[in-house]
This record gives sequence, structure tokens and C-alpha cells, in this order.
Amino acid sequence: MLKKLFRTVFTLVGAGLGYGVFAITEYLFKISRYPHVVTDLSQWQEMGIALLFVIIFGFIFFKLTPLVNRQSKKVSSNIESELQSFSTNEVMAGIIGLVMGLIVAYLISQIYSQIKVPYLPAILSVATYLILGYLGVVIFTKRGKDILPSIVAARRAEKAGTKKEKKADKKDVSPKIFDTSVIIDGRIADIMKTGFLEGKIVIPEFVLVELRHIADSSDSLKRNRGRRGLDVLKRIESEHGIEIYNSDGVKELEEIPEVDIKLLKLAQMMNGKVVTNDFNLNKVAGIKGVEVLNINELANTLKPVVLPGEDMTLFLVKEGKERNQAVGYLDDGTMIVVEEGRKYIGKTIDITVTSVLQTAAGRMIFGKPVR
Repeated sequence: MLKKLFRTVFTLVGAGLGYGVFAITEYLFKISRYPHVVTDLSQWQEMGIALLFVIIFGFIFFKLTPLVNRQSKKVSSNIESELQSFSTNEVMAGIIGLVMGLIVAYLISQIYSQIKVPYLPAILSVATYLILGYLGVVIFTKRGKDILPSIVAARRAEKAGTKKEKKADKKDVSPKIFDTSVIIDGRIADIMKTGFLEGKIVIPEFVLVELRHIADSSDSLKRNRGRRGLDVLKRIESEHGIEIYNSDGVKELEEIPEVDIKLLKLAQMMNGKVVTNDFNLNKVAGIKGVEVLNINELANTLKPVVLPGEDMTLFLVKEGKERNQAVGYLDDGTMIVVEEGRKYIGKTIDITVTSVLQTAAGRMIFGKPVR
């Protein structure tokens, strides 16, 4: 229905343009050396020629409608992709430049009213609006990102009045982009409840798709983890709200098949931070210059500090990797390796901490039984 309506309107536009071409041609003949070409025509002949122009241009536009429709879809898709990569400052600068260009075009178009040639003032006015509007957008987009931040900063500084308010304006409000692993983990919901995580929460649509595939897996363990992730996501949505990022039509993301790399590219585009507990993703993000908030690093940082020489009571669970070693765990999951503790497996004993090893994967504590 819409296609038919568009084709009808586009054909009528072509017919109107055809009549305009006829009127201009008739005027040019009248002011030329051969005015008799027009003046000798009868009223019916003139109407016939005008109708011929209308039919020809209307038919041309009718045939061009499918091509224009396809090209307009491509153009709109490209515009949407470009807009996704624009920052707020660039969009604001473009709008201001467009308004300024249209104002200047309006002032200039007033001069054209003195021209007595039919339709020429209107054509010149339209061309002036298009050219100056375009120039305004281009100029302000290129230079506006240098102007707008200083204007906004000066305005904020004027309103702040105190150092406390000035610092508040500078706080980090970059969007936080969640990956699949941190959603399935579930601890992020409790962290958000404490209020330590600021800024809007962004869940890319391709992460949702991956999460749904895990929840539909034939493997029961994967299926349970996926469903747990969906429950965690529902809890975050109800308590804090989330923004679903639709990546369809974004060329930069569609060309990347791997979810983790696509996630990092999105973080670069949005100037955001990736929230994860994936150790490998953390390392790749460091190479690409993307900031990461790693839940495991936060958990390790918050673990109680244990120093060599301290005594503690520990239940030994199993054998260690090396000979005569035993392994136990603290309440927070920290592994403790006890030298010469193999004979105490299954018992609770007192140990003395001998050393603490901090690794990227976590903290390991070594000790020996108290003699």
C-alpha cells in the first residue's frame, strides 16, 4: 500500500515538474529572437504541448520509482549507520550548523524576489537552502566538537559555584556494557544493588542472542547457566533498568563474526566500559585500549588480607599437586596449599601462612602445619 502511494506521489511530482519545464521553455521562447514560435500557437495547441510535457515527465518518474525506492533504502541505512557512530556533541553541532545555514539562506533568498523570471527565484531559493544548510552541517560538525565542549564546560562551571559541584560534573558516566559471562555469573546484580556501578547499563542484542542459545542448549549444565543469566538480567531490568543496543544495520559490527571482538568494538564506538569476568577478554581489551571492569579482580581485591606468619584454622579437603601437599579453602573460595599436610586430609588443623602469591587469576596462599 505504501509503495503504491509513494509511486503515485512521485509520479505527480514528475508531472508537476514537466509542467514547470514547459512554462520555463515557453518563457524563454517569448524573450528570444523567435517569439512567434510560441505566439503563433493556438490555446488548444499550447494545452496539448503542456499536457505532453506532463505525461512524459510523469511517465519517467513512474518508471524511476522502484530505483529511487531502492536507493532511498540504501541511503537511509547508511545514514542510520553513520548516526550510530556520531557523538552527542557532533549531533548537536550538526543541528546548530543546519539552523544557522538555513537562517543565512533565508536572508539571501530575499534578494531573489527581485528577479522577474518565472520559477527562477524559487529554484534559486531551493538551491541556496540546500547548499547553505549542507555547508552549515559540515562546518559545525568539523569544528563544533572543539567549540561545544568549551561552551558546555563554561556553562557548567558558571552554574556549579563550588568545587564539589565542579568535581561532580567531571565524574565518569560512561555506559557500562555487559558481556555474557558477567550476566551468567550473577554477582553483578548484587554489586549494582550497592550503588557502586554508575552510568547506563547497555546490553547488546548479540549478547542476548548468545544468552538465549545457551539457555536453549541440549547440555543441561549450559542450559541451567543460560536460564540463570536470563533471570539475573530480568532482575537488573526491574531494579535498575537496561538499554538494549540493536546492532542491526551497523556495518562496523556486522562485519565482525566473533562476539567478544564485536563487544570491544561497540565499547569503542560508545566510549563505554566492558563489564566482564572473562580473563582472556580482559587481556584483549587491554591490547585494543578498551577499559574493562572485571568482577573477578574486584572480588580478589576485596578478599581479606593475609600476611606471612599469621596462624589460621583450616579444613584440608584434598591432595595437592606436589608430593605431601594438601589443599583447603577459605570461606571466600581462596585456595590454601599446605606443605606436609597430606596426612591431615579430612581434618581441621592450625596452620601458619608462609607466603602469599597474587596472580591475575586470583590469590594463592601457602602454609604449613603448626608444630
